[in-house]
Amino acid sequence: MIRNAISLAALAAAISAVPAIAQIAAPAKPTAAQADAFITEAEATMARESVDGARTAWVNATYITDDTDALAATSGAKLTEMAVKYAVEAAKYATAPGLSPDTKRKLDILRAGIVLPAPTRAGAASELATVSTKLQSAYGKGKGTLNGQPISGSDIEAAMGAERDPNKTKEMWVSWHDQVGAPMRADYAKMTAISNEGAKELGYADLGAMWRSNYDMPPAEFAQLTDKIWAEVEPLYKSLHTFVRWKLNEKYGDAVQAKTGPIRADLLGNMWAQEWGNIYDVVAPKGAGDLGFDTGELLVAKGYDPIKMVKTGEGFYSSLGFAPLPPTFWERSQITKPRDREVQCHASAWDVDNVEDLRIKMCTKVNGDDFVTIHHELGHNYYQRAYNKQSYLYLNGANDGFHEAIGDFVALSITPDYLVKINLLDPAKVPSADKDIGLLLRQAMDKVAFLPFGLLIDKWRWGVFDGSIPTGQYQAGWDALRLKYQGVVPPVKRDETRFDPGAKNHVPGSTPYARYFLARVLQFQFYEAACRQAGWKGPLHRCSFYGNKAVGAKLNTMLEMGMSKPWPDALEAFTGTREMSGKALVNYFAPLKTWLDQQNKGKPTGW
Repeated sequence: MIRNAISLAALAAAISAVPAIAQIAAPAKPTAAQADAFITEAEATMARESVDGARTAWVNATYITDDTDALAATSGAKLTEMAVKYAVEAAKYATAPGLSPDTKRKLDILRAGIVLPAPTRAGAASELATVSTKLQSAYGKGKGTLNGQPISGSDIEAAMGAERDPNKTKEMWVSWHDQVGAPMRADYAKMTAISNEGAKELGYADLGAMWRSNYDMPPAEFAQLTDKIWAEVEPLYKSLHTFVRWKLNEKYGDAVQAKTGPIRADLLGNMWAQEWGNIYDVVAPKGAGDLGFDTGELLVAKGYDPIKMVKTGEGFYSSLGFAPLPPTFWERSQITKPRDREVQCHASAWDVDNVEDLRIKMCTKVNGDDFVTIHHELGHNYYQRAYNKQSYLYLNGANDGFHEAIGDFVALSITPDYLVKINLLDPAKVPSADKDIGLLLRQAMDKVAFLPFGLLIDKWRWGVFDGSIPTGQYQAGWDALRLKYQGVVPPVKRDETRFDPGAKNHVPGSTPYARYFLARVLQFQFYEAACRQAGWKGPLHRCSFYGNKAVGAKLNTMLEMGMSKPWPDALEAFTGTREMSGKALVNYFAPLKTWLDQQNKGKPTGW
């Protein structure tokens, strides 16, 4: 997850007006020259004002108290009030004749780039700031139970991946959703109402339409694009779902998991059933499913600690020709969970001063998942640094899916070949070709299993924002989408006293989620292109471009563009195509799809 607290896309709450901004008012008939002057002033002010906001947000995330909550609310409020006022003015300048393409693009970014826009009526900005901060902190301090004992966020996630007793996974699932999600319901409805009002003031139908306006196409076309991509990958997901359901039935029996219908959500090794890799041991068939190694076990055996894991991730980017991370990264990052205070453990990457103050925030554990997460988060940091010479409004990825995909496609290179090169895996223990199905199945349990979840989070919010999922049907709307796209159901019945969406960090945190769906697709497009550039000849899923500086140079060309050009231009710069598609992902997993369909022969598909 990116948390670039100084880019416009990350400004998320609001308070009192900034005096310099209050004086701004677009003339009745603005000219292109006046629009240019407005952009110049807006970029300078936002760049200056946002650095303190980033620092305050960092302190709040890494030291959660009532005081830091209050400071974050005040600081965030000031930033979003500023952003909202600029957005309102940008809408007026957008009609000026003769605008340059650059100014027009920046006006559009200003108008659409706020995640939670506050309306301009008195008190609304402060109210939005308070409720949004309250929701994020409630999540950060949230706890479930295991064996009747309290257990915090990062620990309950790890336990969900390791526990195989269905009674205990049910306890964790229910306690987390009831204790973390349910209490947020009223505040979430309040936040939605205020930010929807703000979006309409900026000229959008609702907040969802505003979010979908950030993709260089009309909001309706973006929704259609996500549906098109889902149609390309859905057959692969259904094949995986059928196979996993059968294996869970074999392990637990009909009383826990039936042979047909949806899968019980808490059995999939993840609190949200969004990635299933933690239960690979349950579904791995003998022979084909044996990878021959476990990355987490290799890390432990080699004496890795969290710092060494991050150093290794940095080494991958260095091998592509990128400069080392600055000394302040190591001094200021939260790499492990402090013992003396409440913090947000959800992994995120930060660019605090928009130059070199790059950081990650994690509660790193020595395991394979966090090794991958480190490569992912560092992808954000290297992207942030690559575009730091762009003007303020272009300090972001080509679209938010790009930002998430960079680290993900690098992490696809965590192959046996890469592990050998960094001396983690003994060359004699590299899995032979007959293990390829196991390698692909392990990847699919995370990459493919995630796809419907990545899509439905925002489909639910788009419905909430446009009113098609009304306040009184939050839970029913959520459950219906989970069933439709994922084919999963809660382990116990839910009703409208619940609020299961709030049990997922990105919902109370108001982080748009379509970016993660796009990232799952884009990473395979980037990976396929990098492997082609590197001249890789073997199976695609075994490719590692570690050490290839030519790939790094071409990648940097795309990264340096930031948000200065429409995303198809950036995509073409690295991959040669302007179309976002799920086809590269389908190609990567093609051998697995064939194998899964053979295993599923005679078994019902779907739910």
